[in-house]
Amino acid sequence: MNKWIVYLSTLFFTILFHAQQPTVIGKWKTIDDETGKAKSIVEIYEKSGKIYGKVAAILEAEHRDKVCLNCSGEDRNKPILGMIIIKGLTKEGSEYSSGKILDPKNGKLYKCYITLESKDKLKVRGYIGVSLFGRTQYWYRVKN
Repeated sequence: MNKWIVYLSTLFFTILFHAQQPTVIGKWKTIDDETGKAKSIVEIYEKSGKIYGKVAAILEAEHRDKVCLNCSGEDRNKPILGMIIIKGLTKEGSEYSSGKILDPKNGKLYKCYITLESKDKLKVRGYIGVSLFGRTQYWYRVKN
């Protein structure tokens, strides 16, 4: 009987611990690193063990119907609203990396990593080659 109590207690606390771990999954308000203005809402989700993010809302009315003119491949001339901009990140420790991020403004794909600064603040870094050559944005969790 005591073994079952220990087992169930351990299971309960393990589930409780993992349920409270902050995650990158969810909706995030993007902030332009150049202007400081909120631009969009990106929904980050997991698919087949990898992390993706799609543009769920565009906050500036005049940009809602824009298409990605400078994108290449399957993203060329597609609406930015609904576009997958974070592609195939994998978790490595506390960081998600080894994927790409698309900047719809210039149509370029960059290497990317994201990390949680806090449960409601996400650091997003896009770069070329090594992380030193790139730019960082901070996104904020959208609370429902």
